[in-house]
Amino acid sequence: MLDGSPFAELAFSEIVMQHMADIGMTFEPNGCHYQGKIGNANFRLSGYAISDDCDQLDLFVSLYDGVDTLSPIADAETKTVADQCLRFLLLCAEGRMASRLDPTSEARSLAETIQSIYNGLDQVRVFVLTDKVAKAKNFKPRLIGKKSVHLEVMDIERLYRHMSEGKPRDELVVDFTQISGSALPCVFVPGQADYDYALAAVPGEALRYLYERYGARLLEANVRSFLSVKGKGVNAGIQKTLREAPDRFMAYNNGIVLVADEARLSNALDGSPGIAWLKGMQIVNGGQTTASLYFAKKKYPDTDLAQVRVPAKIIIMKIQDAAKEEALVSDISRFANSQNAVRQSDLSANKPFHVDIERLSLTVYCPDGVGRWFYERAAGSYMTMLAREGTTPARLRALKDTVPPARKLTKTDLAKYVLAWDGRPDVVSLGAQKCFDRFMASMPSPEEGGVAPVLDSTAYKAMVAKAILYKAVQKLVRPMFQAFQGNVASYTVALVSKLVGEQFKLDRVWIRQGLSPELLAQIAIWAKEVHEELQRTASGRMISEWSKKPDCSEAVLKAPYSKVMEGIPELA
Repeated sequence: MLDGSPFAELAFSEIVMQHMADIGMTFEPNGCHYQGKIGNANFRLSGYAISDDCDQLDLFVSLYDGVDTLSPIADAETKTVADQCLRFLLLCAEGRMASRLDPTSEARSLAETIQSIYNGLDQVRVFVLTDKVAKAKNFKPRLIGKKSVHLEVMDIERLYRHMSEGKPRDELVVDFTQISGSALPCVFVPGQADYDYALAAVPGEALRYLYERYGARLLEANVRSFLSVKGKGVNAGIQKTLREAPDRFMAYNNGIVLVADEARLSNALDGSPGIAWLKGMQIVNGGQTTASLYFAKKKYPDTDLAQVRVPAKIIIMKIQDAAKEEALVSDISRFANSQNAVRQSDLSANKPFHVDIERLSLTVYCPDGVGRWFYERAAGSYMTMLAREGTTPARLRALKDTVPPARKLTKTDLAKYVLAWDGRPDVVSLGAQKCFDRFMASMPSPEEGGVAPVLDSTAYKAMVAKAILYKAVQKLVRPMFQAFQGNVASYTVALVSKLVGEQFKLDRVWIRQGLSPELLAQIAIWAKEVHEELQRTASGRMISEWSKKPDCSEAVLKAPYSKVMEGIPELA
């Protein structure tokens, strides 16, 4: 549990926002902590996320108390905090906020950005993040600057359910009797080893509604990043069919592939077998089709989706083991997408590289001979391990002593740590999913004649040492600056590698399982200088956006920095 300090609230906000991005609830988030008062009105903001096309905006505001027991929070309190964020949004939209803010602050840059893009936004959402338990998770949309703003609450109960089960898609409960008026007619084939199977035709309006409600959360994470609803080719053809021949859509379209955790059967209107309800529904193939239905209707309101039917192959999972389930879903996604330009390396949970790291994490112990690190190859596998093996309070405590949460590594974490050390802080700043995609794409592929990296205990220890370094820099940087902590951390790690990488003893970091006070003192000096260089080279641009540019990486890493102090053990 984080303590109740201001830095704890910042850390809580960052953890929750990044989690939401990882599962597709939002875009790559940026911390932007602002709290102020104008007249009698209070304003508050913790972060934001903007889509790549600048047509969707999410704002986050935290309500953090640092409680260590489940504590309820009144809806009135969450609404009050949401209102403080909505006031900020309203003044930004009206162009009355930026001039009231410090010109060097991230909040000022954000206010100017919101002012410039607001009229073109298709979706605006405000999320209240709290470590308490909220009764209502959604509130009635509010009209701000002629746009409907959706309000949601991500409380500790919802966050725990996501992280403990490893399947935030469990929130995606689709009731076709409500959406379409009856169960979805299907051909149902039960009794396969790991799954049940159904063939159906999903109404186009139902898919459009589901995408409007859930967005990218509806799409399986491995294929989410390949969508380009504004592109040409496939999407242009889909939209043309919807506009000119909606009744032929099912004949022309390849259809979609769905996976779900549970299904409830009933009878359709004609008495035939049907699917009334799906829980944990995910689209693993056909994301472009689904998104195109939504955007075609949005762009051309007269598009008639009543005649549209989309062929669907539905797979209901029966596997209880999280790792095995993720591997099967990955395989389904891989084969379903084989006709598209989806790289094999991107469907990576069960790639040999990650399997090898997981194997090493189970066999390589820390220098004390007791503790070890945990590589979470499958989402939620850490919590699954605790639940499976921690059958008594004593065993659970022992497990957490051996593998504490601070020693958990995810696939996206690893990509971030390695690429920062390799001098690519601009790629790290792109966000977890894009960073991971670049990391996997840069890895030699045996299928294409490349030589796979050799993974032994030495290489594994070096990777963990880079993780220890990055996490230590993050912890050091967080209280030093009000904003841009993530950008400063990734650029500082890259600078350490550039300036002293050849003489840096990663094995000493592994042995110590931490950094020496001397190295931390040196890093604090460089972090301050990195922050100044990011400010200087940004020339008024949003640092969170500027840091994603290769030009930023080149400019910041080439700048002059303080000389290395003597007596640093890691450099001896």
